[in-house]
Amino acid sequence: MADEEKTQVATEEAPKEPEEAKFSELKGNGEGSETTRDINFLLDIPLEVTVELGRSRILIQDLLKLGHGSVIELDKIAGEPMEILVNNKLIAKGEVVVVNEKLGVRLTEIISPEERVKKLK
Repeated sequence: MADEEKTQVATEEAPKEPEEAKFSELKGNGEGSETTRDINFLLDIPLEVTVELGRSRILIQDLLKLGHGSVIELDKIAGEPMEILVNNKLIAKGEVVVVNEKLGVRLTEIISPEERVKKLK
């Protein structure tokens, strides 16, 4: 009976011939229509845009002394481009402009996608 089991096991483990893969036919016009639809879905996601004038670090005791008319010195030099952040990631730099009595920013430098990806790592 042991010989019969060995023969049966050997028969079951014999390699099978590979079968040719069968794929369903691709649909669409070949111009990435599915991808375009997926990307369009992302276009409605709101992002937070921040323009940073500058930064400063102060002690709590100095913070408590601040009053009306106090001046906080920032790390930026006057006339230096402002940093434009999207979801706290630097994407561009620009200069302050006035648009219809409101402040705006004119882009003067856009960080390349490669540089943005490097900063994510």
